Amino acid sequence: MAEKMTYEKAMEAMDRMSPEEQKAKLNEAEKMCFCRMCPSYIGTGEKRLLFCLTGKSKVIKKENGCICMTCPVQKSMAFRWGYYCTRGSAKERAGMK
Repeated sequence: MAEKMTYEKAMEAMDRMSPEEQKAKLNEAEKMCFCRMCPSYIGTGEKRLLFCLTGKSKVIKKENGCICMTCPVQKSMAFRWGYYCTRGSAKERAGMK
């Protein structure tokens, strides 16, 4: 039986990747990312995505709703939080550095 993916294991796997592999993984994740459709993102002028992996936005200041829990990136990486754009990446939220 396959071991269940956890956010810690997903982040540890990312840390073990080469810079090229990390970039490829981020490009793949960006294609699945729902940030552009989020009520907290829309209309802010923010251009970045993948706050769950890259950390807080410097542009988004107001929490107007969150769709992180429905995002394929969130599900594929076994993350469990929301509002990454204002509260920090999954790695930060898990206390991992």
